[in-house]
Amino acid sequence: MPTFETTPRFERDWKKLPEPRQALFRKVVMEAFVPDLAAPERPFRPGLRVKGVTAHPGVFEMTWDGDGRATFSYGEEQIPGEPHVVWRRIGTHSIFTPPPGP
Repeated sequence: MPTFETTPRFERDWKKLPEPRQALFRKVVMEAFVPDLAAPERPFRPGLRVKGVTAHPGVFEMTWDGDGRATFSYGEEQIPGEPHVVWRRIGTHSIFTPPPGP
């Protein structure tokens, strides 16, 4: 079973998500994302639309609902042979918009 951690920014984003969206994300992770991680011989299923974030090498985005997006990267294995996922952001497509400011 893969291991996971979250960044402080993910935690802030998570608190803004309504409970039904949080529940849906958990369901998609357990029923689709985790099984796909366990099958490294094939890519993630097309419905998750996992792809690299162009401006940030090593960071990936996943679609978990119509406009639900989450970004992640891989961290150092915590259990030998098991992937370690670092969840970075979660929300809508707006998580890719740079914050305002100078």
